[in-house]
Amino acid sequence: MLTFLGFAMIATFLVLIMMKKMSPIAALVLIPALFCVFAGKGSHLGDYVIEGVGKLAPTAAMLMFAIVYFGVMIDVGLFDPIVRGILRFCKADPMRVVVGTAVLAAIVSLDGDGSTTFMITVSAMYPLYKRLGLSLVVMTGVAATANGVMNTLPWGGPTARAATALKLDAADIFVPMIPALAVGLLFVFVLAYVLGVKERRRVGTLVLPGQADPEAAEAELVPAGPGTAAAPGTAAAATDVAVTSTSVNGSAGSTASAGPVASAAGSAASAPHGNGSAPAPEDGFQGLDPDRPTLRPRLYWFNAGLTVALLTAMIMELLPIPVLFLLGAALALTVNFPHMPDQKARIAAHADNVLNVAGMVFAAAVFTGVLTGTGMVKHMADWLVGAIPEGMGPHMALVTGLLSLPLTYFMSNDGFYFGVLPVLAEAGAAHGVSPLEIARASLVGQALHMSSPLVPAVYVLVGMAKVEFGDHTRFTVKWAALTSLVVLAAGMLFGII
Repeated sequence: MLTFLGFAMIATFLVLIMMKKMSPIAALVLIPALFCVFAGKGSHLGDYVIEGVGKLAPTAAMLMFAIVYFGVMIDVGLFDPIVRGILRFCKADPMRVVVGTAVLAAIVSLDGDGSTTFMITVSAMYPLYKRLGLSLVVMTGVAATANGVMNTLPWGGPTARAATALKLDAADIFVPMIPALAVGLLFVFVLAYVLGVKERRRVGTLVLPGQADPEAAEAELVPAGPGTAAAPGTAAAATDVAVTSTSVNGSAGSTASAGPVASAAGSAASAPHGNGSAPAPEDGFQGLDPDRPTLRPRLYWFNAGLTVALLTAMIMELLPIPVLFLLGAALALTVNFPHMPDQKARIAAHADNVLNVAGMVFAAAVFTGVLTGTGMVKHMADWLVGAIPEGMGPHMALVTGLLSLPLTYFMSNDGFYFGVLPVLAEAGAAHGVSPLEIARASLVGQALHMSSPLVPAVYVLVGMAKVEFGDHTRFTVKWAALTSLVVLAAGMLFGII
């Protein structure tokens, strides 16, 4: 009964949010509460929720202060050189923009934190997607999938969990998986290229007047930080720009004119919105303004050093991550904005993102609390493991890899690696399959996991990109699942799994 209710609850949640019948926060709260009553455990709902909130509170605190910290770093210009480099590569070619998104997400993912990756990637790429009228779900899908592959780094979480659960060395799990993960990342870049070509066909290539070669049209843009108003002054192009586009479903024939795209006064007109909705002027790109009031060029190396020190402390686990971000945010605000009104202004500028993400995390605590507290997760896992045919025993590594896709999507990493993986490892050991192979196979589902509704960082991604979670899910799941299968196939081909 609990097995059926668990699958039914997850299916109901996904259907309602993808059909846009409920907001994610409402669905995360109301649906599990209703199914808790169906399971006959409504009287324990409060205990389940409090337990779930307690487990996710450190994650919420980490995200809150990470948003403030990296928001301030974006405001003061720490990432401007990276953004300029990516945008110089992208120019005004949609294909390059999408590939640049994948490259940037993969590079920033080296810090092992999904929320950080998504904040920097969206802040850098969002203005260019808006200017060219590209689909924003392409941006979120590519970023999430690239981050999912890179999330297997030993300090990213899943590898450490697998090593702990099976009492193995993390290096023994991760290092042999590098070739398979490299193939997966290469596949993401190829996917980004294909999606970029499709976007190029849909919207055309932006060409600045007087330039015969579209490749010469370079969009020198850097976004202001979230909540930072654009200052009048420099603009990327004080001229009209024509963008040829088709509708989001690919029908040809419509042409939209976005001009003037940027004026000398710093105003911006909207290009067609990538997901087909009406353009919003306030979402327009920002011109590169070297005089925006939040820039702190004299403190650039201090901010760079502080960020490197913070990431190093995270990797070395000197302090809990929420504490590190709390200290980092406080220090960054104090040094960069020593006056109290300026500090309050920066906090207020990022308050919207903080509230949205923290609210989503605590709403997800209801979902995970009910799944775990009622025993639905355990019954679902036992049913799936029990459904494995006896003849598949010698192929438990393959079975583990395939199961990692749905299980890491519908369960938290903790639930999968500490609850299900040991059972799979025992079943494999009975047939002579090494626990190392099981552990490596368990990592292949991470590309899909990063778009799970139970991953707090994904709400940072869709929130900053102003994309509906249902739209992101519909677009991303198929590509992320295909990426995971590519990693699994490569692992088997190389004899790693």
